[in-house]
Amino acid sequence: MTMTTASLDAARPSRPSLLARIGTQNLSLLIALVVLLAIFGALRPDVFFSWRNMVNIGLAITILGILAMAQTIVIVSGGLDISVGSIVGLSTMVLAVAVQQTGSVGIGVMAGLGAGLFAGAVNGVAIVYGPVNAVIATLGTMSAFRGLAYIINNGNSIPIQGDALRQLGTGTLLGLPFAIWLLIAVMIIFMVFTQKTIVGRNIYAMGGNPTVARLAGIPIKRYQIGIYAMSGVAAALAGVVLAGRTMSGQPASGSQGLELEAITAAILGGAALQGGKGTIVGAMLGVLIIGVLNNGMILTSVPTFYQLLAKGALLILAVVVQERQRAKRGE
Repeated sequence: MTMTTASLDAARPSRPSLLARIGTQNLSLLIALVVLLAIFGALRPDVFFSWRNMVNIGLAITILGILAMAQTIVIVSGGLDISVGSIVGLSTMVLAVAVQQTGSVGIGVMAGLGAGLFAGAVNGVAIVYGPVNAVIATLGTMSAFRGLAYIINNGNSIPIQGDALRQLGTGTLLGLPFAIWLLIAVMIIFMVFTQKTIVGRNIYAMGGNPTVARLAGIPIKRYQIGIYAMSGVAAALAGVVLAGRTMSGQPASGSQGLELEAITAAILGGAALQGGKGTIVGAMLGVLIIGVLNNGMILTSVPTFYQLLAKGALLILAVVVQERQRAKRGE
């Protein structure tokens, strides 16, 4: 029995369109990003599109990018981590103290990452075994971790000596700063984790429908603790980048307010507060939009309070758009 050309075509699986591959949400973000680039490029054509300024934008979003990608995974799982900014500050202080005591940058970095892991695990345990609502738990630890960072050296910063750490903050490879290469590496790791691993797919399942996920045998409690521990390590890694940039441990400077920007970027990128939806690519597009917006407003001399207003409005707009889309889908 022979098949006609028409029946053969019908039997072949249809390839997704370009729009389907990119995603409507990501396409909207790309358009918004292009519009912002065009606006600020027109306002400051002499500076905005220069290579130096593009690198400056990349450096400015490194810390936020790491936090936003981790925050996306937390939100996808059905949670929220408001303590990440405080963990960044705490990890820089622990790193600085460890370097002072041992003289080793490597030990200092490990100590900083360990502090982030411990802080994240504390969040997870409080949420799972408290049980405490994720927003309330991480709001409380945000204050606690910030206070601990101040206590370490009576609220003062701690200088750090070490060429290896300075290289992370100011060194370059193939014309790009090491910090940007680190951001790219973290993005690839998170993309592989969420798209190609069973654990990553299970996180989407538990965020989308926790009851079904539990009945399917997914250990929800262990996953939740692991996710918040991962968020803590990501915040500590961002703290290492901050320490390399400032060559000091900072209890608050440079880290305060990062939690709001990370949540804004994640939600802007399509992460649903109800859980189960969100992508690493979307989060990075959200980070780029925030980075370009910040950079453009600085170049055009927009006052700081207007910048804060723009960031807050962006978060509200992202949530409103998301809720309207949910209503249209009948969710």
